[in-house]
Amino acid sequence: MDVTIRGAGIFGLSIAWACARRGAKVRVIDPHGIGAGSSGGIVGALSPHVPENWNDKKAFQLESLLMAEEWWTVAAQAGGGDPGYCRSGRLQPIADAAALERAQARSVGAEALWDGRARWSIVPRADAGAWSPPSDSGYLIHDTLSARINPRAALDCLARAIRARSGEIVAAGSDAGAVVWATGYHDLARMGVAGAGVKGQAALFQLDQRDAPQLFVDGLHLVPHHDGTVAIGSTSERDWSDPATTDAQLDALIDKARQLIPALADAPVIERWAGVRPRSRSRAPVIGPHPLEHRGYIANGGFKIGFGMAPLIADIMADLILDGRDRIPADFRPAD
Repeated sequence: MDVTIRGAGIFGLSIAWACARRGAKVRVIDPHGIGAGSSGGIVGALSPHVPENWNDKKAFQLESLLMAEEWWTVAAQAGGGDPGYCRSGRLQPIADAAALERAQARSVGAEALWDGRARWSIVPRADAGAWSPPSDSGYLIHDTLSARINPRAALDCLARAIRARSGEIVAAGSDAGAVVWATGYHDLARMGVAGAGVKGQAALFQLDQRDAPQLFVDGLHLVPHHDGTVAIGSTSERDWSDPATTDAQLDALIDKARQLIPALADAPVIERWAGVRPRSRSRAPVIGPHPLEHRGYIANGGFKIGFGMAPLIADIMADLILDGRDRIPADFRPAD
């Protein structure tokens, strides 16, 4: 065995696939199964940071989002899965004249920073159709970089691809070769990261809007999926006692979504979900040599952007583990 991955969430499976794709023998170990943590959620919004105040984290995310379609296509072809990926774009309301001015400035920024590969434009709400959020200004932001993915289907797609390359995904086993720890907020907590786990709650509606863009309204994501569902989420709870229960905070999100989007008013809620997402001190992913595991590696801290960052993180970690090539951004390295 060349590489052992501890953790079968999005970072663990993505790194395992990137290594297996290059011919390495990989084993993924997770006693709880695939997607048992926050990666097994339901929202799946792959959305960019605003195109301003540019930094290494935003540039990294842009590169990962732009490579995602080909990356997921190759994984699907390898194992026969369907990750539910689609670069469907996103609509956001513009509140007032000041927000419209900011949106126009960001449109100029996107034109320069996104290198013509995606657009951040302003459109009249009247032209956006029924699946669009209310907007006090009458205008919406439409970006063509945002994409969606079905988290559980994506993990299944990666698992199929790994097994197609003779990789193992098991509940228990011994470490062999390079060892990568991708075990979520528990690992960050043992490293002494305060607030390492942030709980989120989300809901899934039965409503077929698969050809529509995702919406982002007042902190709420509404994401149509390829299977005829719409996911909404999520809360961000720093204080929590039970990681898996849903409560009145989710009820409030459901009510808000129904009020915002008339098409959801009578759509049944078919699932309520809660989980705890790993959050680093900087809110950036943590990748590189593990500070507590001798000769081990860490891939953690995806928080709300793990699926969007995963393709590039996987490739960079495969570079490091298999070839000794270090391309890790300084802000992503574990704190000493």
